Amino acid sequence: MPPFVPGLELARAFYEEAVAPLLVGTPHSAALLGTGSDVIGFDTERSTDHDWGPRLQLFVSADDVTRVHEAVETGLPEEFHGWPTWFGWDDVPVSHHVVVTTVDAWLEGQLGFDPRRGVDTNRWLATPQQILLEVTQGAVFHDELGELGAARDALVWYPNDVWLWLLGCQWRRIDQEEPFVGRTAEVGDELGSRVVAARLARDVIRMCFLQERRYAPYSKWLGSAFRQLSAFDELGTHLLELVASTDYETREEHLVEVVRRLAARHNALGITAPVDETVGLFHERPFRVLGSGRFVDACMAEVSDPCLRSLPLTGAIDQFVDSTDVLSKPQAFPHVASLFDAWVR
Repeated sequence: MPPFVPGLELARAFYEEAVAPLLVGTPHSAALLGTGSDVIGFDTERSTDHDWGPRLQLFVSADDVTRVHEAVETGLPEEFHGWPTWFGWDDVPVSHHVVVTTVDAWLEGQLGFDPRRGVDTNRWLATPQQILLEVTQGAVFHDELGELGAARDALVWYPNDVWLWLLGCQWRRIDQEEPFVGRTAEVGDELGSRVVAARLARDVIRMCFLQERRYAPYSKWLGSAFRQLSAFDELGTHLLELVASTDYETREEHLVEVVRRLAARHNALGITAPVDETVGLFHERPFRVLGSGRFVDACMAEVSDPCLRSLPLTGAIDQFVDSTDVLSKPQAFPHVASLFDAWVR
């Protein structure tokens, strides 16, 4: 087994040394985008046992796809830097993993739409952040066609109204469950209290991604990516203690500190009118909460899009859907988009 190198590094060398010489005279772009821990930079030596190796996407004109595919099929070496260039896993047959396609076809397969033609509100809301991350992260090694850059630029971040609405919806999630950590503990449901605390920790982490204008990856890499945010230094220890606490009093102490700091980070953005950061009791009950509803109201006050303002505060697809079979299937996204149309009507 050769020494491990990150997949993006291997893919760049693979393109430059083994693939690019096969395309002399053919206008093309080359990248490593889409699914895979290597695309977002979280692959390790463990990753090499499954769905990992020299791979990339080649983008050419429709007229060149067949010819380039044949050139790759016949011209690739059997191995590259000690790694086989033809490999399979599970029910995936052994083959090379240089995907030859057009930008149009790849975007349609990855997203279900072409962002270069504009992205309407429903498409923003119906596309999971993981999918947006798969297009905007990774690496482009060569963009002679000049099309990949335009597509990635169109998806760098949400339009301001959509962003504010998503922030409001994420505050809504926190507001709805914040007092339940105490209520479950009060009736002796220690497991329930811990489960709610863990749910809130996840919602806080995803809020931090929204606040820092970064797409959140799916669950496997959510914590690893959170460590790269500026929020981690401020909130990370308290979040860890929140989910690790074995008694309610300690759990509440860390939850209060987390939401207080999250509120201050919101105000520091300056995107809404200043919001009171005070933590108090939940009505007359002995549970300390931020009362995040006022942050929801502050966000919604800045949203001007009448369609967004008319929607229930469910959030985008990955704020109210938790099924991998939905969130990883672009063919499902139009059906989710139709929900927003129905809710507006």
